[in-house]
Amino acid sequence: MGTILSLKDIVKVYPNGVIANKGVSLDIEEGVIHAIVGENGAGKTTLMKIVFGLEEAQEGQIYFKGKKIKIKNSYDAIKNGIGMVHQHFMLAPDLTVYENLLLGIEPKRGIFLNTKKAIEITKKVSNDYGLPVPYDKKIKDLPIGLRQRVEILKALIRNAELLILDEPTSVLTPQETEVLFNTLKNLKKDRKTIIFISHKLEEVLEIADKVTVMRDGKIVVTKNAEDLTEHEIAYLMVGREISFERIPPNNKEGEVILEAKNISFVNEDNIKVLKDISFELKSYEILGLCGVEGNGQTELVEILTGLRKASSGKIFLKDKEITNLLPRDIREKRMSHIPEDRMKNGVAERATLEENIIVDRYYKNSFSGRLLLKEKEIENHTNELIKKFNIVTLSSKNPVSSLSGGNIQKVVVARELSSDPLIIIADQPTRGIDVGSEELVHNLLKDARDSGAGIFLVSADLDEILKLSTRILVIYNGEIVKEFINYEGLTGKGLGPYMLGLKKENEGG
Repeated sequence: MGTILSLKDIVKVYPNGVIANKGVSLDIEEGVIHAIVGENGAGKTTLMKIVFGLEEAQEGQIYFKGKKIKIKNSYDAIKNGIGMVHQHFMLAPDLTVYENLLLGIEPKRGIFLNTKKAIEITKKVSNDYGLPVPYDKKIKDLPIGLRQRVEILKALIRNAELLILDEPTSVLTPQETEVLFNTLKNLKKDRKTIIFISHKLEEVLEIADKVTVMRDGKIVVTKNAEDLTEHEIAYLMVGREISFERIPPNNKEGEVILEAKNISFVNEDNIKVLKDISFELKSYEILGLCGVEGNGQTELVEILTGLRKASSGKIFLKDKEITNLLPRDIREKRMSHIPEDRMKNGVAERATLEENIIVDRYYKNSFSGRLLLKEKEIENHTNELIKKFNIVTLSSKNPVSSLSGGNIQKVVVARELSSDPLIIIADQPTRGIDVGSEELVHNLLKDARDSGAGIFLVSADLDEILKLSTRILVIYNGEIVKEFINYEGLTGKGLGPYMLGLKKENEGG
């Protein structure tokens, strides 16, 4: 079995002085699924961006199929047979499947798109790889699993021989993950090579042939997957033991601190996105909400936190109505919010870590004098949180944009958990962070719960839901279809049918 990709002594230094890759050398064999794992900031994503032409290395060489190549941009990568499926899909939502697949390489009739030919090509490549897609449907009307399939086909239609998948299962149900893994196995049979980046170590061991662990910009080890365990990989990544056990519930009887009554929301297209959602959240508990993305979770969280107005229904915080209040007024009542999209709603990229940390509290006496901000107090406060949350940065005065995605997530979590919250709305709190940082966030959420806070946990990571939650709600098509109170022995696969609308409350479970 030959080597399809060789990286020799790759060095990447960012303008702010961060060394992302420190002389990395790695061989990827043809026709295998090769996983790359590591802590946030370990350098794995940067390395793959270099391979796909989204970043350029200062030093080192890239060999593809034995030939030295120069990759200055993604066009160079695609031309050489390298494709990448990004964690956040790069699709045009208002275009159809076939339009997305052939964007930039459209068959033409004169100056116009040859629609018939485009559909023929789409059907052929879909059939050739056993990846059926509704070729004439718009992307925005497809479930997440099918959108991902379109992304994979988009790379294959451009003759990719090496596919890089970045966190491909982060938004999939267990059933959709199983379909994806079958697809990857079939591609491997077709002599395609897959580089699989993931923080889900159980899935890495299930799908990968080889595993490379990176830490601090270097490769720690490359081994056959069959020679590793989850605990061994976690230890190699972070240098200490990681617990994968369920966090036991707090047995204190809490009071109801947040109540949603018949919350409904009708969007601008007159579609009822939320349908009479009701639930109670108590102090000393973590209430988990899970569902396939796009089933109303985002709208519900935004209504609870004041970012969106409910069409009907009421919300109470300790018996006081907060329905449709402004976000700042809700935050003043000790509700914090870890948003689903850290870049859109969590941080200001160009602002410093200090500015992002105090953005919700700059006007308080701790940080604000009569005329000026108290710069030393702000710096000290930020540095305390940098240390407590293990945020990798050279300075509290650096812009947030200089951090890796996982470290940006830790900035958001640090700000929200340090505000003395009574209620924490935690929407995908550990998305994109490594197992060590995930364990830290989980323990901090547990500590907040044990101090009397109530946590509303929204997550696409079913292991996280099962590990942390006191109770679990499942949302499908804007409705709560199932509540699990005692769920000993419940697995992600047990939640899956409810998440896909295949089971409802009265059908057991």
